[in-house]
Amino acid sequence: MTRAGGAHGTPDAAPPEEGGAVPADVERALRDAFDGEWARVVATLIRATGDWDVAEEAAAGAFERATATWPRDGVPRTPGAWLTTTARRIALDRLRRRGVEAEKVREWLMDARADGSLDGPADPGEVVAHGEDPAWDDRLRLVFTCAHPALPMEARVALTLRTVGGLETREIARAFLVPESTMGQRIARAKRKIRNAGIPYRVPPPEALPERLGGVLAVVYLIANEGYLASSGDRLQRLDLTGEAIRLARLVVSLMPDSDEAGALLALLLLQHARAAARVDAAGDLVPLAEQDRSRWDADEIDEGLALLDRTSPAAEAARTLAGPYRLQAEIQAVHARATTAEATDWPGIVACYDALAALTDSPFVRLNRAVAIGEAEGGTAALVALAGLEADGRLAEYHLLPAAQAEFLRRAGRLAEASERYRAAIALAPTAPEVRFLERRLANVDDPTSTP
Repeated sequence: MTRAGGAHGTPDAAPPEEGGAVPADVERALRDAFDGEWARVVATLIRATGDWDVAEEAAAGAFERATATWPRDGVPRTPGAWLTTTARRIALDRLRRRGVEAEKVREWLMDARADGSLDGPADPGEVVAHGEDPAWDDRLRLVFTCAHPALPMEARVALTLRTVGGLETREIARAFLVPESTMGQRIARAKRKIRNAGIPYRVPPPEALPERLGGVLAVVYLIANEGYLASSGDRLQRLDLTGEAIRLARLVVSLMPDSDEAGALLALLLLQHARAAARVDAAGDLVPLAEQDRSRWDADEIDEGLALLDRTSPAAEAARTLAGPYRLQAEIQAVHARATTAEATDWPGIVACYDALAALTDSPFVRLNRAVAIGEAEGGTAALVALAGLEADGRLAEYHLLPAAQAEFLRRAGRLAEASERYRAAIALAPTAPEVRFLERRLANVDDPTSTP
């Protein structure tokens, strides 16, 4: 994945494309460094300089130099230390050229030398870490600062993708269907607010951690949602965004391994992502869950997700009473993952999880999914009653999956004229081309039962 270039035109620091002249082991090292070290380097430089733009520019410059020099000189024994050393030198040069007060530069230079980061040997193969690396704490500060509740949620998502994930502004803009200039302004405003409002670059105190952690997890969850079911366009899913959400969730779990909800969110994302290859056919069209080829599900991701849940899973009833929203959603995905066939799915167990989730939130989306689960467990009549209540509620009046669900259960009940009307309503609201095509096939089958659904 391409990482962020500098805010003022620093060249992209992407590793070489596969198939180039770079040795395979060096290419892997470059890609691993992008995935594992970007947030660490940026976080360290923000702590040291207090300047977010300088930090991003210097980190991008360090990765660019690695792309040029590692194939020639060899991969350093500690790539993170090499990148941090290089980025700090670039940052110092940026500060000097921007006219930062000489005293400030000297003070920072002394701090950097105090921990040995500027005094290591020049040979990249000889760079080693100096002392205990506090970068995990810097990354945790960065995650919590980007997701600070004083920032609008859209700004939290964008800033997290930019600064922690390393995506370029144009990539984030494309993901959320806004002009690049608009997204750039959004990110710039967020940085200004952090600076002008004095938002602290630190991990919250213990008493505030549960509240703030929820905001961090919500940002990652929203990124994953957009990846799992795109809000518009010609693709059903955005695997670049789901992959980035999983990477961010792994980071949070590595920094806060005792958080059950952080582990549960990672499990949820892995169990959903495990079905990605089977959710669309060769033409990119939607394949419903009941019709998916389960041999195409990613067994490794399923095993990892289930292991995360089993690590702290209490008894089933206690889990539903004590669990947070991410664990409950992950438990629902685990039911699907454990079912060897669609017919083997424990739908009553899924309904029980949705009952517990509904007790935590008044979300109409939870109520919609619960209604569908009730239909699978108890029959279409019960589902249609629940869906009618949601229609009367009005909050999902513009959401295509409500009429789509109604149409499905009406079709199963043989009420084809009503199903046809609901399919047409769903098609008018469907945001992506694969969903439109799927619903049109269903409509054609309702209007002409001899056609292929």
